[in-house]
Amino acid sequence: MNNILVPIGTSPDSHQTLQYAVDFASNFGAKIYVMDVFNVTTAVGSLANVEEKVAKSSKEHLKEVIDQVDTKGVEIKMATYNGDIIDGLKSINKELGIDLIIIAPKSNDIQEELYLGNTSGRIIKQTEIPTLIVPKGTVFKPAKKILTAFGSGILKRSSILNPLIIIKNKFRSEVSLLLVKRPGYTEDDLKVNTALMDLSSQLTITENGTTYLGVTEYFQKEHPDMLCVFRRKRGFFKKLWEKNTIQKSEFFVKIPVLVLSVKKD
Repeated sequence: MNNILVPIGTSPDSHQTLQYAVDFASNFGAKIYVMDVFNVTTAVGSLANVEEKVAKSSKEHLKEVIDQVDTKGVEIKMATYNGDIIDGLKSINKELGIDLIIIAPKSNDIQEELYLGNTSGRIIKQTEIPTLIVPKGTVFKPAKKILTAFGSGILKRSSILNPLIIIKNKFRSEVSLLLVKRPGYTEDDLKVNTALMDLSSQLTITENGTTYLGVTEYFQKEHPDMLCVFRRKRGFFKKLWEKNTIQKSEFFVKIPVLVLSVKKD
């Protein structure tokens, strides 16, 4: 894990997410890229340096956020992008190769009932980069117990598990697997990928309406430090394929959530 990206919005709590990212990155010798996105369209005849001025202001904002954290020797670099945040993420990923995005559950949104706001929801929905969702104010601690929940054991590429494997090995985490049999499941869904099975000797199978309901039930028994789920069109964040926001009434946990990508599912 070499490059970690932290998108910085207008939230006054951005430094808390960055501090968590720094503490996390220090365990892996990773670099952090803080990114701010703006959208300036320069019309013909307007000041040619408008974009340059906004970019400068954006970098000053990033510096202010960085100045609020204890960097602990972690290298932090700044990146700004004029345009849509998803295009910006894809661009920096193509240039640098981002191993992990770290975000807060809700970004740039005053509707406190939301778990994922429009920005964070779009990042989860529209990118293929592994993402760690960290509740605001969370102080970093090694994840000793990781619950990996899924509704299908099918994985087309074992490599998508790499972030989870890296975290497990670094913190010597105990990984437990939760397979939730949902309405309409197939027998193939119950065949768990061997790479997943290699992560844990503990596999629990439960039956529930959604993966989230299965996780809620399990939480009360095990109290994990981190939840790991998969980004699938029929997966844990299914409602994100209908809209970008997610309400706390639909999903809410107070621990970090690692979202791994499953392409072409």
